[in-house]
Order: sequence, then C-alpha cells, then structure tokens
Amino acid sequence: MEKQNINNVKLGKDVKIFDFVNLYGCSIGDNSKIGTFVEVQKNATIGKNCKISTHTFICEGVHIEDNVFVGHNVTFINDKYPRSTNIDGNMQTEADWKVVETYVKKGASIGSSSTILCGVTIGENAIVGAGAVVTKNVPSNTIVTGVPAKIIRKVK
Repeated sequence: MEKQNINNVKLGKDVKIFDFVNLYGCSIGDNSKIGTFVEVQKNATIGKNCKISTHTFICEGVHIEDNVFVGHNVTFINDKYPRSTNIDGNMQTEADWKVVETYVKKGASIGSSSTILCGVTIGENAIVGAGAVVTKNVPSNTIVTGVPAKIIRKVK
C-alpha cells in the first residue's frame, strides 16, 4: 500500500487496520498494526512497526515512536484537569483547555489496561506492566508496575 491521506490520516506502507477503528487527523508509520475498536485522534502520531492492540484509546497529543507495543484497553489522557463545563456552566470547547503531550519512546511496551496520564515520557525499551497507572516519567530500560506505577527493576 502506498502512503495515503484519507480523512486527514497519513498512513505509511503496509499498515494493517482491523474493523471498527476510528482514525482522524493522525499519522501511522510503515508496517504498524491497529487492532479492532481502537481510536486514534487528531495530532497523534504512531511510528513504524508498532502494534496497537484492541480497545485502545490514543488521544490528541500522544506521540508513539517506532517498534512500540501497546496492549489491549490502554487509555492515554491529554488533560490534567478535565471538565465538561466552564465555571459559568457553558460547555467547554477546544479553546477552554490545552492539550498536554505524552511521549512513548522506541521499543517501549505498555501492558493491557494501563492508563497513561498526560505530560509523561515512557523511555526507550521501558515496560509498563498490565493495569499500571503511569503518573510520571518512566526511565529507559526499566519496568514499572502498580498504581501509581513504580520502578521494579531494569530491563535485561
């Protein structure tokens, strides 16, 4: 498959997208796989050779580098203080809040049902254990688990 731009989505070569996926305004690199029931929002980027498992939510401002694994039902968050309405009771719009970006570096793996709060960086080759809640940066070549996620050891 040649590079495409469908509904403002930039797809690399040989990207595999399964059924019931919602993509808009994002970029996905060569050879990546996007599982069923995944949403990738505008201004999110996914590198080459990534596997994004089913039921995962990748919101605006998330940047995933090459060779990253994202398990099932992983949720990224891009707002530290989300609200439905402003103080005056009117519904918020995009103008009422600021996207806080998140970075997942090359070769990292994120376990199923993890939640990644905004503003963090998950380092190269780091592993986030299943069900972890990542609230601060994860150093490269480390394994974190728990709520909140804490370093348990180095990657061998």
